[in-house]
Amino acid sequence: MNVKTQFQLSLMMFLEFFIWGGWFVTLGTFLGKNLEATGAQSAMAFSTQSWGAIIAPFIIGLIADRYFNAEKILGILHLVGAVLLYQMAHTTDFGAFYPYVLGYMILYMPTLALVNSVSFNQMSDPGKQFPFVRVFGTIGWIIAGSLISFFAWDSDQGVKDGLLSNTFLMTAGASALLGIFSFTLPKTPPKVDKNEKVSVSDMLGLEALKLLKDKNFLFFFIASILICIPLAFYYQNTSPFLTEIGVENSTFKMSFGQMSEVLFMLLLPFFFKRFGFKMTILAGMLAWTVRYLLFAYGDAGELAFMLIIGIALHGLCYDFFFVSGQIYTDTKAGEKYKSAAQGLITLATYGVGMLIGFWVAGEITDKFLAADETHDWQSIWTYPAFFALGVMALFVLFFKNEKIEYKDA
Repeated sequence: MNVKTQFQLSLMMFLEFFIWGGWFVTLGTFLGKNLEATGAQSAMAFSTQSWGAIIAPFIIGLIADRYFNAEKILGILHLVGAVLLYQMAHTTDFGAFYPYVLGYMILYMPTLALVNSVSFNQMSDPGKQFPFVRVFGTIGWIIAGSLISFFAWDSDQGVKDGLLSNTFLMTAGASALLGIFSFTLPKTPPKVDKNEKVSVSDMLGLEALKLLKDKNFLFFFIASILICIPLAFYYQNTSPFLTEIGVENSTFKMSFGQMSEVLFMLLLPFFFKRFGFKMTILAGMLAWTVRYLLFAYGDAGELAFMLIIGIALHGLCYDFFFVSGQIYTDTKAGEKYKSAAQGLITLATYGVGMLIGFWVAGEITDKFLAADETHDWQSIWTYPAFFALGVMALFVLFFKNEKIEYKDA
């Protein structure tokens, strides 16, 4: 891969995740403060990510894989997305906002697969080359959060002045830029003959359901869905929580979670080889419980370090469970069901699991809303902490240890 191509792919990844991190992280605060949305309404907004994940395989399977170059579809989706982000910035009530965010996420979620497709098509050794491209996505997410805090859009005064709407304008510009830039990317033609029949089960990876006959994989599959319930609490509630209790530069501080992803990704091979798959997964689950207990009992004053540690645990929570899970799934599936199995796990987690999780998080958040519009955050965070602990206990009991060879996911 030449230097020009690597630069193009790296910039593509940077913009792709700059866009997502530039509005999604502060969405909960925007909904509560700008649109006066309830917890249930916030859950509806966040659930658009899940609906996008469920619909994405149809867009990829029916259009991208069969009729048009991936880079051209990527460009069109981001150009239309820029218009929707601009419209979201100018909404003043939830009823007007929801159709825009739903439409946007249905368009955005397929682009996550498209940027990977464009990248892999240019690589002779993806296992070695892809991480050096993908890391720019993480950098993009971090810089987006840093800019929001630098401009003080997430500060107490900035939130009161409605400045969080600027996040949508910023990312609309980035989306338009990526949309135009996408047409200059290396050509990535369709991989499937447009006359070849593709079934719904092929697109959703449902043929991998045969793997559920394996009791260990079945329980891992169930645990993957269940652990997404506490994960949804993090995405939906962390920004409103930090803003409400008075943490300054909260969006920048939340980017510590993405920074830790890089660190724990480097530690994962050692931990996986030394302790095995089951212990790696359990470490990730335990981190969920510890994180939410730190959120429950930390504060913006002397105990602010507890909140920072909780945020920094994101890398351990995510990498040790989800990346390890991708490796485990790849190993169990074999060559025949490799792609189908990964698609099924993605559908189960970002689709079904997060959909349930956002709804549960919204209901519990509304339950602990006081008359003065503040929340009993200690009670709210206790729920996902003990739920994650329960999933971990079930995993200890029902998942039998098995030796899995580590391979880079």
